[in-house]
Amino acid sequence: MMEKRMLEGKTAVITGASYGMGRTMAELFAEEGASVVLTARGQEKLNQVVEGIRANGGKAVGVVADVCSTEDTKRVFETALREFGDVDILINNAGIGEQKMIDETDDDWMLYVMNTNLGGPMRYIREALKIFLPKNDGVIINVSSVNGTRPFCGATYTSTKGALNTLTKNVAMRLIDTNIRCNAVAPGATKTPAHEANKKGEQPGGAKMLEYSKHYVYFPGPECECVDQAYACLYLASKMGRAVRGQVIQVCNGAFL
Repeated sequence: MMEKRMLEGKTAVITGASYGMGRTMAELFAEEGASVVLTARGQEKLNQVVEGIRANGGKAVGVVADVCSTEDTKRVFETALREFGDVDILINNAGIGEQKMIDETDDDWMLYVMNTNLGGPMRYIREALKIFLPKNDGVIINVSSVNGTRPFCGATYTSTKGALNTLTKNVAMRLIDTNIRCNAVAPGATKTPAHEANKKGEQPGGAKMLEYSKHYVYFPGPECECVDQAYACLYLASKMGRAVRGQVIQVCNGAFL
């Protein structure tokens, strides 16, 4: 007899799920029995992921949404409740990577990245708690970065990841007397389109910050796969992580110890 899947009967909302780590998380969670609600700003790639999950027997729905929009955020949860009747897991994965040095960072860019990387998770957590608190159950997972503690990328990006780590602990404190858990996964170098663009100096800001920080001098191990980050999220979302609260779990193959 096959062992019961770890997320059977659960519903997960995953932001930024049209490619890279978010896509892999959605696919893994669906394999483990969860109904998944995927968000992204682009319809075409989002549809491809949803169709792939459904073709493999999973339950999925896609919602085109911008994490900077409060109305979009509400619509995502309304869709989840309408389609699947509940929400049990939130993964705040959507974010913007960048390499702009502080002296090249203008106000518009700073506020845009902050609104996406920090404002987005705050909006989604706030909305999720409207569902989680009444039933006294739920899981929140923020996707941070090794940059939250070793800030070698852009000034705004690294600041938002450090803030996201702090937000994770703050929310966990708020929820300490509940059955709602909040944690974060902090990926190291992971094989995603964004990471490949970063290595080529194609992200906003180019590669100057990498030169200043000597990032690759400290990178002895192999790059992670997207599924490595997805497995960490699965651990936190399932009963395996039931006693873990307010933690930032770094998944980097030991490259940023």
